[in-house]
Amino acid sequence: MPLNDHDLHAALSPVAEPGERAPEPGIALCLSGGGYRAMVFNLGVLWRLNEIGYLSRLDRVSSVSGGSITAAMLGLKWQRLNFANGVAQRLIAEVIDPIRAFAHETVDVGSVLAGLFLPGSISDKVAKAYRKHLFGEATLQDLPDDPPRFVINATNVQTGVLWRFSKPYMRDYTVGEVRNPTVSLAQAVAASSAFPPVLSPAKLELDPASFSRASGEPYHHAPFTTEVYLSDGGVYDNLGLETAWKRYDTILVSDAGLAMKADPDPGSDWATHSMRVLDMIDNQVRALRKRQLVSSFLNGVRKGAYWSVRSQIADYNAPAALPCPDARTGELAQVATRLADMPDDTQERLINWGYAICDAAIRRWVDRSLPAPAAFPYPRGV
Repeated sequence: MPLNDHDLHAALSPVAEPGERAPEPGIALCLSGGGYRAMVFNLGVLWRLNEIGYLSRLDRVSSVSGGSITAAMLGLKWQRLNFANGVAQRLIAEVIDPIRAFAHETVDVGSVLAGLFLPGSISDKVAKAYRKHLFGEATLQDLPDDPPRFVINATNVQTGVLWRFSKPYMRDYTVGEVRNPTVSLAQAVAASSAFPPVLSPAKLELDPASFSRASGEPYHHAPFTTEVYLSDGGVYDNLGLETAWKRYDTILVSDAGLAMKADPDPGSDWATHSMRVLDMIDNQVRALRKRQLVSSFLNGVRKGAYWSVRSQIADYNAPAALPCPDARTGELAQVATRLADMPDDTQERLINWGYAICDAAIRRWVDRSLPAPAAFPYPRGV
């Protein structure tokens, strides 16, 4: 039976991995996938976290897919945010406004057509758009020194496990590690957001000599160390949870993923039926991660909060929460998973919704002493 946000409170008991070390004190923010919907929703999340002084307290930002666009821009501009008393004075100018401008660019259709009929892959075209509009020639080495560490996650299609990009290293634990990688930020985000099947895979060509000495990795050899084929980070972990969960004791998860809908006519031909079954499998894996996460909060294994674009704000019972009617937020939860022009009205509603639900979750589950917000970032509400 498919899970929804209400089911999360009937959570599974978490199971620790053998030999798993205890988490260290620190706060990690996880930003999920979901195309421009996730990219823009998470702007509201950053806005509220900044107001309450939590943005400056982050030790890690772990992201996948659409969330990686926002995270990478935050990382690139981190040194220019002008923090004063723990609050970034230039978050809107350096991060929110540029991403809002980019949300008017339709990237997916043009990249698909150019990748089909011109030299270069579809993922190359997506990276070109990211480079032109957001990241320029910046590389992973332009991200800030810790803290926070920014981890951009993709999925290695060859090995079936996570491939993580960060400033100190990029790594697949079955292949090995490249220290101080100079991969472009645009290419890393394109790999993280290579939504299958149309935008996937992204190909990395590497020098085997760039890898650190082998330490027991089973695939520390060619072709795994020469040509790496990557897909959307959400294929492996749509919450961007793994690289944060294993390190820190406080986990904040912002989930802008699209819920699977019931389909009265799922089709009986092999192609559509196969896609429907694969979607069901994917939906259940994601739901299991959410159950385990929330169970861990309830059982004291981790501290933190989970919120979703599909949440109902009343469930959080936060005092003086901003007014967010379920019918209106439900519309926002169904915005298509696209890299396509998003109207200003939709952008502002999504930002307001991310701001409001993040606020409710933090004030209910993390710090009840925080003051309620005075108003939405934009006057139109959700």
